Amino acid sequence: MLFRSLEDQVKGKFDEVSGKTKEVAGAATGDAKLEAEGKAQGLTGKAREALGDLKDKAEDAVDNLKDKFDKKD
Repeated sequence: MLFRSLEDQVKGKFDEVSGKTKEVAGAATGDAKLEAEGKAQGLTGKAREALGDLKDKAEDAVDNLKDKFDKKD
């Protein structure tokens, strides 16, 4: 599961950077469509990165519960 959350975080960061590049290029050239596309890609990247963080936290919570139950035995 760690690999999947890391993958989401990396792909999310990539989308954020790519989106920002498109957004700046669109603003610099007056291409409103490219600018909007970049903003959307950046937001998608932020969401994907947040999903990866959430997966990490959920995995940590499950591991903590497992540890608590294992210690009771």
